[in-house]
Amino acid sequence: MSLKRTLTGIFRSQEGTSDRAKVPELKTRYYQLSKDKIWEEVSSTLKKVPGYKVLHEVPSVGEITLEKRSGFGRTMDITVSIVSTGPMRSAVDIYSATRGSFGDLGANYRNIIHLFTMLDKKLSSYKVKS
Repeated sequence: MSLKRTLTGIFRSQEGTSDRAKVPELKTRYYQLSKDKIWEEVSSTLKKVPGYKVLHEVPSVGEITLEKRSGFGRTMDITVSIVSTGPMRSAVDIYSATRGSFGDLGANYRNIIHLFTMLDKKLSSYKVKS
């Protein structure tokens, strides 16, 4: 992680992915799977990631809420959204925010990168190259 990302984290306590993200690591991930299939894969993968606790799942909306404690005892809330973009194509976005008013020193950025790494490893054969 770069020094710039850490310095930005002094003031910011949230991070999210989108299609228009300036940082390539924070771009929405697309997979060649239906929403139902990717839901099963993402849900089962996230339940196995150590250090993260699945709080809530809403399959009809395509949202999974996770919680993670930082090394300093702060709580981070993470929302993974799954959206169907076609009959056999789905998008995954992640939003991570730290409770409280101080920055996170890049912890939310690292959460997103870690979760995308786990999902990309599990779903590598279905990932759409951008």
